Amino acid sequence: MGEVLNQAVELLRAQLDSPWLWAMVFGVAGLDALLPFMPSETTVVMVAVLLGADLPRLAALAAVAAASALCGDCLSHAVGRWGGPRLTARLLRGERGRRRYTWACAAVERHGTSLVVAARFLPGGRVAAGLSTGALRFPVRRFVLLDAAGASLWAVSSTVIGAVGGARFAEEPVKGLLLAFALALGLVAAVEGARRVRAARTASAR
Repeated sequence: MGEVLNQAVELLRAQLDSPWLWAMVFGVAGLDALLPFMPSETTVVMVAVLLGADLPRLAALAAVAAASALCGDCLSHAVGRWGGPRLTARLLRGERGRRRYTWACAAVERHGTSLVVAARFLPGGRVAAGLSTGALRFPVRRFVLLDAAGASLWAVSSTVIGAVGGARFAEEPVKGLLLAFALALGLVAAVEGARRVRAARTASAR
């Protein structure tokens, strides 16, 4: 594991002064909206760790990641809207994918606003949310506005998490990455815990 992280760090470090770095961040963060195996958050966090306290480039990283996430989510929404249930079923193969889609559809019906903003912080939630809001004809303008807020929140939080790791271990980026990943997992756990508590309260109220 340590060797893999070292190789990834060196690969990204070699691209820090290259425009290809931003192209890579944009591509990975965008494609993650349809291909959940793309490591969007990991990429943003790793780059932020390596940038350390370079505030202008950290701001640029957050902006690129947010713009890419918004573009990818809009594409996912369009696929769900125009592709229909058949194409959605192909993109979400397997029992886990179908469960996520069913959950997202139900969530759209009950509280679509919070789903669009917060689903990206849950494993696989971003894909399911984009496809389900499209398939259920969630208003496009409202989706774009909410998703812009969610994408910005995600990009800034991922960048800050990476920057914290980079600042704490400026000379040891692998340790910085591990700290950043731990913080990211804590954030995901908090969001998931809040979702479950809310779901339990809703079920009790019914």
